[in-house]
Amino acid sequence: MRFDKHIFICANQKPEGKVCCGEQNGMALVEKFREVLAEKGLKGSVRAQRAGCLDACKFGPALVIYPEGTYYKNVQPEDVTRIVDEHIIQNKIVSDLELTWE
Repeated sequence: MRFDKHIFICANQKPEGKVCCGEQNGMALVEKFREVLAEKGLKGSVRAQRAGCLDACKFGPALVIYPEGTYYKNVQPEDVTRIVDEHIIQNKIVSDLELTWE
């Protein structure tokens, strides 16, 4: 794998009136992840990028981190540093933000 971790942040936009992550901070989250990853010296080993729909619209803003395939829900810019510190660096799931499909 080229990256140790790969973060896909939904930045999808749907027609007016439909709930979507892009309207709820999608690109702001992409930029915040990139900023925090650079600050922590992780640029090059961890990639954060925008993604299309993750089929988690009602839980958005949503993202998924690979290789684990862990989904996070209702992520806000103020959650980014915590996700990087706990999930990316310490390999611990941020349980209160984790989206489970059960």
